[in-house]
Amino acid sequence: MFNSQEMGGQQAEILCVDLRVKENSKAHSTQEISSTKRLVVRRGQNFQLTLHTSRQFKPDADELLFTVETGAWPSEAKGTRCVFGLGETNAKSGWTAQVQDSDYSSVTLAISSPANACVGLHTLTVKVGSQNAISKPVANLTVLFNPWCTDDSVYLQDEDERQEYVMNENGLIYRGSSDHMGPMDWNFGQFEEDMVDICLKLLDVNPKCLCDSAEDFSERCNPIYVGRVISAMINANDDRGVLAGRWSAPYSGGVAPTQWSGSVDILRQWYKKRCAPVNYGQCWVFAGVMCTVMRCLGIPCRVVTNFNSAHDTDKSLTIDSYYDENGERAKASQDSVWNFHVWVEAWMKRPDLSRDSTYDGWQVLDPTPQEESKGVYCCGPCPVKAILEGHTDMKYDAPFVFAEVNADQVSWMVGRDGSKRKLHTDTRTVGKNISTKAVGKNRRQDLTDNYKYLVGSKRERDVFEEAVRRGDMERPTLPPVEEPEEPENFQRLTVKLTEEKQSTVGQDVELTLVIHSEHQTSQELSVKLNAQAMRYTGVPVSLVWRQERDVQLQPKQDLEISIQIPYSAYGSKMLGNESMKVSALVFSEQNPRESYLAEKNIVLEDPTLTIKAPSTCHQYMEMSVDLMFHNDLDCPLRHGLLRISGSGLVRNTMLISVPHLPANHRVRLQIPISPYRVGKHKLVANFDCSALRDIKACCDIEVLPDPVLNGNNGIDDFICIYPL
Repeated sequence: MFNSQEMGGQQAEILCVDLRVKENSKAHSTQEISSTKRLVVRRGQNFQLTLHTSRQFKPDADELLFTVETGAWPSEAKGTRCVFGLGETNAKSGWTAQVQDSDYSSVTLAISSPANACVGLHTLTVKVGSQNAISKPVANLTVLFNPWCTDDSVYLQDEDERQEYVMNENGLIYRGSSDHMGPMDWNFGQFEEDMVDICLKLLDVNPKCLCDSAEDFSERCNPIYVGRVISAMINANDDRGVLAGRWSAPYSGGVAPTQWSGSVDILRQWYKKRCAPVNYGQCWVFAGVMCTVMRCLGIPCRVVTNFNSAHDTDKSLTIDSYYDENGERAKASQDSVWNFHVWVEAWMKRPDLSRDSTYDGWQVLDPTPQEESKGVYCCGPCPVKAILEGHTDMKYDAPFVFAEVNADQVSWMVGRDGSKRKLHTDTRTVGKNISTKAVGKNRRQDLTDNYKYLVGSKRERDVFEEAVRRGDMERPTLPPVEEPEEPENFQRLTVKLTEEKQSTVGQDVELTLVIHSEHQTSQELSVKLNAQAMRYTGVPVSLVWRQERDVQLQPKQDLEISIQIPYSAYGSKMLGNESMKVSALVFSEQNPRESYLAEKNIVLEDPTLTIKAPSTCHQYMEMSVDLMFHNDLDCPLRHGLLRISGSGLVRNTMLISVPHLPANHRVRLQIPISPYRVGKHKLVANFDCSALRDIKACCDIEVLPDPVLNGNNGIDDFICIYPL
């Protein structure tokens, strides 16, 4: 009970507090995560409280004084504590309280936080009457960023984009290669009931908070700071972060990165293990988990894939690749070109970089631990606009991000005596088909033009030189090379590898090598072919297949060479590896120094896993899901494990064993589920076994309100916090 002293001595009492959760959560777009135990609001926007009183509240006589605090050491100086009364605005912090409505037994107040309030858990207390009265707690508030508020630094104007980049719990993450891009369904699950607590815990255990919590909580008003902290905390390299990275088998003591289909299991496991890292992640897993945390906290975020992504360790904007005389990768290099790399973009203003809006908008943030940034394994936020213009002097980590999409690639052949000969300089391959999920559609949106001008254009090359100048980058001292002077009438051969059809696991891989020459005379050529199993990070794992041929190329003619790599050669060696790199090294017998290289990344398509379910169902009512898989291989599949997950549909990932599936046989399963949250959700299945890795399928299900609950998601209309 709260007491007040009216003029004249009559005592007024506040009997209880109604948090008006249903109305507030709808107005703040937090109905998915608000509950009877939690009021979640967005900053810069008012929320309503109703105080039920023993008599009519009189604003001119009944004084109310509110205090809102966050953090262990709240301070008005640091913006983590504010005291404000009815009808007034705290000039420093911007918190306000206004009377909205009043009758004989209650008063409804509109309380508003400023658009730059610190995000996180706040306590709201009220003091009734004199300054000496005792403050009593009214509510625990979780305050989030507000992309609906024009004054918030994460304001996003377009409503469709807000629905996609803040509210959508499902997404697509693109993987594969630049000529075979494949979407992977990912469950972000940012509105699962425990995600807010987990995301705030992640902020609370970051090293900056552990070192100086007062300063850290004060900085949580700034999405630049929060984004950088989250980027560091998703990986566990130098803190109590969420994921431990591992880029090759075995994955004992954890889950292979390819088996994850969403963020929820990962974040819950980290939380339950008292912030011990979850095993294991790779770039798309790191990015998917970060997107969940950012969206949960209210920062618009999307997952972005860069194909042929350069990892430039020496800031030279040059990636060197080395081959031996058989065309195999012959020398490990600290630099590499990944088949693809995945990061996130977050939407925010950048007043720290310019007085106008030059660098506002999408910012690159990369939680995959590649290189340190100011002594910490994180990356960003770096403005995409700065990358487009070559402004590599902008923080954070612009030179590294620019290299990922715009570095030059130089190929070298290493002789048996250690001599090096340049084969090719490629200014076009790095940074292709930069991709994200389209707004409101399950299809790819190309973002390449946001990061770079037309490849090969004068503008693109001018930006490259601008990046070198601004980033104070020094071109490396190249090793001595043997490059013969070309004869006056020298005409280069051209070599190209093409895939005859989409290669599928279990079938032979078929390619064609086309050699063309403008020479006036026939050419005796030596062709050395090989295929290597590759990690997606550009690291060769093992030799799959090799072949040599001697051919004659007629003048002004094309020569086509058919290549067939049998499943018996690649099957076991490709298990757990993401691609096969086929290389063709062509030598001229007349001039052995004349050599040419062609490469092709082959991404094998998996057999089809089918999942079917009714397109609509009712909340809490059991339904059946059908899964079918046909083993097209000539060998049995053993140790099969099926994982079923989906926010709003399955509370905990379901594990179903498929111990044995004979060759050319089909398995069909009927699985019961009980959807628990209203809305459109995605059910994702992942099948892993002895000969196939992580085949995925999904289906969309719309959950309609339970007729008994009438669609209120279990949120009571009235919440009595402090009864008489």
